[in-house]
Amino acid sequence: MAKSFDSVFRPGLFEGKTILVTGGGTGLGRCTAHELAALGAQVVIAARRAELLERVAAEIAEAGGKCSTASVNIRDERAIDAMIATVLERHGRLDGLVNNAGGQFVAKLAEMSPNGWRTVIDLNLNGTYLVSRAAYRAWMQEHGGAIVNMLADIWTGYPGMGHMSAARAGIENMTFTMSMEWARSDVRVNCIAPGTILSNGMLTYTPDVQRRTADDAFNQPAARFGTESEVSAAIVFLLSPAAAFITGETIKVDGGAQFQKFRLIEPGKHRGLTPWNGFHLTTDFSGSPYERLAPKDGGE
Repeated sequence: MAKSFDSVFRPGLFEGKTILVTGGGTGLGRCTAHELAALGAQVVIAARRAELLERVAAEIAEAGGKCSTASVNIRDERAIDAMIATVLERHGRLDGLVNNAGGQFVAKLAEMSPNGWRTVIDLNLNGTYLVSRAAYRAWMQEHGGAIVNMLADIWTGYPGMGHMSAARAGIENMTFTMSMEWARSDVRVNCIAPGTILSNGMLTYTPDVQRRTADDAFNQPAARFGTESEVSAAIVFLLSPAAAFITGETIKVDGGAQFQKFRLIEPGKHRGLTPWNGFHLTTDFSGSPYERLAPKDGGE
């Protein structure tokens, strides 16, 4: 059997559970799907690009896990309802949902087209709502479950991505309401807010943006970027029974980046925080501006 995810959680934690991960073909969704499958879950990964989903499903199968795929546009209500119905038909249950799918582009607010603004709001905020609503109405309302929504480090705004920041802020506030309205059905709803994470999506930006982002890594207490595994571990925790008394909460996985005053204490002149990297298929950043920041296997 091929090497699989080195999770800090006990084997079989999600045995007999079905968990849907949107945006599961790349980045944080791919990593999370791998960890959940390694812990025994029947994982369903969903996204628009079927070829990426099939690749990840093959990776998980090779590592001994269970994964099925669903091609879907999370802005299409009917397509989402059909996807959830198919998941239930194939697997008979839906215990967890990770709303990871989303997207954005770099543009200042004054230079952004109204259509660009609407597209990102629709994809991130409306998409999260539509998938959560469908999962709740079709299964969780009667059987319970856990939902984890994806945010970002939006606490002081996000110059260059104001559309994303606004959408993610809306997701957090929506999560507050979901957690109250759906608690009667034994459904917990929480958020994960990653800081800047070394994921393959980072390589989609221009070299100039990559260089500036890498240079900014030391302007935070951790003095580095996060790993996909560190975000995945937080998601797994919120889906697990260990988080049974946690709902309506946001866990920030950002290395302390939220504390802007850190810039006053000579960032880059201390050791920083040791990373954890359990993902056996983590992205290779050799030759990119991020190379010096990428952790070695096993968190070394």
